[in-house]
Amino acid sequence: PKTATAIDACVFQQSLFYGQLKKLRSEAARRNIQLMGDIPIFVAPDSADVWSKPELFELDTKGHPIYLAGVPPDSFSEDGQLWGNPVYQWKNHLKTGFKWWLDRLQSNLEIFDILRLDHFRGFESYWAIPAGETTARNGEWLPCPGLELFKALKKACPEAKLVAEDLGVITEEVNTLCRQTGLPRMAVLQFAFGDGAENPFLPHNLKENCLLYPGTHDNETSTGWYQSAATNVQDHVRRYLSVDGDALSWDFIRAAFRSNASMAIIPLQDFMSLGNEARFNSPGQSTGNWQWRFTMAQLNQLQHESADYIKELVQLYGRN
Repeated sequence: PKTATAIDACVFQQSLFYGQLKKLRSEAARRNIQLMGDIPIFVAPDSADVWSKPELFELDTKGHPIYLAGVPPDSFSEDGQLWGNPVYQWKNHLKTGFKWWLDRLQSNLEIFDILRLDHFRGFESYWAIPAGETTARNGEWLPCPGLELFKALKKACPEAKLVAEDLGVITEEVNTLCRQTGLPRMAVLQFAFGDGAENPFLPHNLKENCLLYPGTHDNETSTGWYQSAATNVQDHVRRYLSVDGDALSWDFIRAAFRSNASMAIIPLQDFMSLGNEARFNSPGQSTGNWQWRFTMAQLNQLQHESADYIKELVQLYGRN
């Protein structure tokens, strides 16, 4: 009975949440606003998906993961990132025609207008770490039938608007998959500076079929990033954008709006010129994330101080 009560409470809470979310989407559509959601590539080991469809995951006979998901060591983390999610048993997904993925996509499209596919490079090959490892160092790249998956998604949901989150260490094979799917890619202004003119994230190098962010939820705020950036990076920013750096978040907003990227997405914190006290998420850090909240007082401040200027920028660069 105690467990049943807890389950009933969870079902009730989820029912309220999804009811409110659908009302939000309806009201957004009435105002001609599209909602963009995010699909993490992997799911939690204690999720309903793993419990109900164990054959779709690399599990042992006791239901424990054989491999765990993550990414190998790079310039940001000498141990890599050990996420702890079970990886997929892709041959069984192929046998079902990717039914689980189709159901997942269609379920998300009931709530969102655009979907960002997290860790897109994992649809080409994914880093599999043997269970029991304490870091992500000792893993291996295993292939994924990504093109077959996206063909099935395209056939089932031809009008779906998808975006590839293709950040990180990207190989030519991942670039090929991006070209084959035709999905818009992501670019981040914070990654553009400190190198030469060939940096692919500099606005003059961007292709139209991309989404440009000053920074994403995984990055520092633009103000916080600039304050902690190396001197040569700050200098490059100022010279490239012809600014003094005193209002960096707005410099990045203007740069994103006037780029030829098909979409510019600005974190709310950057509209408010907030520092890293308002950072959302630090990848690889298990606690203290997603704590920042937007208050009514801040809404009033934003409407009073910035709304007209945002409207002017949107009209000036044709993003309305």
